[in-house]
Amino acid sequence: MSESEVPTPAAGTGAPVRVVLIDDDPLVRAGLRLLLGGDHLQIVGEGEDGRHAERIVAETQPDVVLMDVRMPGMDGVTATRRLTDSGASARVIVLTTFDADDMVVDALRAGAAGFLLKDTPPADLVAAVGRAARGEPVLSPSVAAQLIARVRDREEPEVVPASDEARALFAELTEREQDVARGVARGLSNAEIAAELYLGVPTVKTHVGRVFNKLGVANRVHVARVVQDAGELD
Repeated sequence: MSESEVPTPAAGTGAPVRVVLIDDDPLVRAGLRLLLGGDHLQIVGEGEDGRHAERIVAETQPDVVLMDVRMPGMDGVTATRRLTDSGASARVIVLTTFDADDMVVDALRAGAAGFLLKDTPPADLVAAVGRAARGEPVLSPSVAAQLIARVRDREEPEVVPASDEARALFAELTEREQDVARGVARGLSNAEIAAELYLGVPTVKTHVGRVFNKLGVANRVHVARVVQDAGELD
């Protein structure tokens, strides 16, 4: 894992990133606990289904919640929506074994910061937790294309523009912003876009913010949809 991928202390306080695990499989929780325990990450709470999430998050005040999708009692989508509605500041990363599952798309709409497959390489998972704690959305590159296809058929027209409008919006971006938008559409993180374009990560973050504003979108999934509708995604 490169230096840029190492999770930074939460909110610049010098404290480790505080993480809560919500998964009905104790073996999965044990594996995540082993993987994520360290100087930069701290497991502060665990729950076996979504019913426990709101209480545990309120008690522990984590920076990031790793949330399973399919659980008995209360599923991860409902739990994520409840956390969002409660005003919790924790960033939720949905974990799933299903490529672009409908429930994952619903979880993003419910307020999740992103999603990862459970077979994500350990170093990538650790890096993703760090990115989420810094406020960056997290999308698994291996399922980004499938997710874009699902959203294309389901998003409201006023949120995701049609092809003609998408092309017009994309044309409003500067050349560098277009390059960054294409990277976002491919599921790349800010650090990965920075490496590919030979830019600094703070510069990429600035470009991403401008892309959001110019396209009138709220997240990276919507950016990807605009890029695809504009015919700019290979």
